[in-house]
Amino acid sequence: MSLAGYGGPSGGGSRSAVRFMKDLDTPIEGRDVLVIENVVDTGLSLNYLLKALEPRRPRDLAVCALLDRPYRRLVDDLPLRYAGFTAPDEFFVGYGFDLDGRYRGLPDLHVMLRR
Repeated sequence: MSLAGYGGPSGGGSRSAVRFMKDLDTPIEGRDVLVIENVVDTGLSLNYLLKALEPRRPRDLAVCALLDRPYRRLVDDLPLRYAGFTAPDEFFVGYGFDLDGRYRGLPDLHVMLRR
């Protein structure tokens, strides 16, 4: 699956929407499903995804995230079962995280300093 979130002029803000870019190719009814997420912030997009998956009746539905920011959470009941690190409120690049399409391929995480 692939989701895209979008909102105000900078792509964020309090009013944001989520849309599916790609749906599942295989039914999940009766199966154990583990959603892999890079970072969990507010939880709004992840909550949207989980609510869309629940009617498909998976046996178990859980989340694994590399970075967790629980202090930014706006959704209380996320099944975040596995979290690699509690991340500070910094902007990360590398290891799949990018800034305007750059730095995604770095082999490890780096904090992008703000100017």
